[in-house]
Amino acid sequence: MAKLNPSEPEALQRVLDFVRTLESGGGSDALMPFLAADFRLVEAPHLLAPEGSTRTRAQVLAGADKSGEVVADQKFDIRRTTCENGRVVLEADWSATVLMDLKYWDAGETIRARTASVFEVRDGLIASQDSYDCYYPGS
Repeated sequence: MAKLNPSEPEALQRVLDFVRTLESGGGSDALMPFLAADFRLVEAPHLLAPEGSTRTRAQVLAGADKSGEVVADQKFDIRRTTCENGRVVLEADWSATVLMDLKYWDAGETIRARTASVFEVRDGLIASQDSYDCYYPGS
């Protein structure tokens, strides 16, 4: 039977471990153990994706393997967390070094965003993430 309400410390720790794995440049092999088979990532519209996006676990893992070509030195400065009944809300300041020219940044510049993400943790795995990212334009 599915564990519907993991303890708050377990759910929060799972999400924090996932974020630290992202931060360390983890690719699909490192991230796969964190994500449920039916994982979905929903991104609200933002500077880099004006229409927003919805991605499956497979799409997220494929993107993780390519992210090292786009950014390096990812850093999540966690500002605040909230956890209740398997739902974890994480607010953070994110930054990374851009490795290629993008629409608003040149290679070598630092890209920064204020992020808020809502994670659902089920059976010890992250089942979904809704992400709200506010990117700061390049200088």
